[in-house]
Amino acid sequence: MISKKLLTGLLAAACSVGMLAATTASAQYVGPTRVTAKTSIRSVLKNPVDDELVILKGRLTKQLSHDKYEFTDKTGTITVEIDQDVFAGRQIGPDTVIEIAGKVDKDTGKPVEIDVKRIGIAAATSKK
Repeated sequence: MISKKLLTGLLAAACSVGMLAATTASAQYVGPTRVTAKTSIRSVLKNPVDDELVILKGRLTKQLSHDKYEFTDKTGTITVEIDQDVFAGRQIGPDTVIEIAGKVDKDTGKPVEIDVKRIGIAAATSKK
């Protein structure tokens, strides 16, 4: 039979490992990177590469279907797919400037779209 001291020690060790794993999982790298992303609709449409990372700043100008929207920036317009959970309960209208991060979705025979993974409200800029 296992002694109480041994059982207590094993339980404490298991909890310590679990806490260490939880702490490590939430860490994020904040240094320099070589990952690049296209930042305009024009550059996406000029040379679309499937699954390429994009970060675009603009507006949702129209809802096309349940999860598809028209997104417009200073260089053009493209269809984006946004799942409801990505909105995270925020209400975003056509006057809201947002930043979207996602991947290019290029299927043969279909128009290029962006599969949005994250939405942020763009910081307000003052006009002087």
